[in-house]
Amino acid sequence: MGTSLQLSEVQQQQLRQAIQDGLPLTPQPYQTLATALGVSESAVMQTLTQWMDDGLIKRFGLVVKHHALGYRSNAMVVWDVPDHQVDQIGQILSQADAVTLCYQRPRRLPEWRYNLFTMIHGKSRSMVMEQLAELIVQHELDGISRDVLFSYRLFKQCGGHYSGRSQPVNHVTRCHSQQTVRSSCTARSSRNEQSQVAYG
Repeated sequence: MGTSLQLSEVQQQQLRQAIQDGLPLTPQPYQTLATALGVSESAVMQTLTQWMDDGLIKRFGLVVKHHALGYRSNAMVVWDVPDHQVDQIGQILSQADAVTLCYQRPRRLPEWRYNLFTMIHGKSRSMVMEQLAELIVQHELDGISRDVLFSYRLFKQCGGHYSGRSQPVNHVTRCHSQQTVRSSCTARSSRNEQSQVAYG
């Protein structure tokens, strides 16, 4: 195993390929990556930290299989927020326990007037609607137009892919499924990545 903290261009490319399907599901995922690439764990962590500092990686997130956990009523609540308030309300909603995803997208007028999207999961539709009602009261959002879009199908939710398909690095799960509406599978489209602002 190499000990240098500086990865070569080839090793960086291999690391990008290795992480684009998610971190290995092992007790020490960075060590697993390092072993597969023949470098040190510190070199992997330093490179990933640098990529995050440079903005090449936005964040590492956890994809929860809501459907498997019994949360089968999942709704994308879309809001028509006045543009001058969208950042403020986006920040507020992103901190709410009921909201698992919150981001802003440009309106697509005249067909689509909504500019803020929030995901709420529940074990029943009534549970989702109760959580939404609490959010509206708590944050005084009753004056903001909205719509509730419950999902009907499962779509794969994957991280962004920036290079060719990777070689397996002891991945137990390469892509996660989640019950969601098509529009929330944002990571699969670089165009969508550029046209949205995520909160939280």
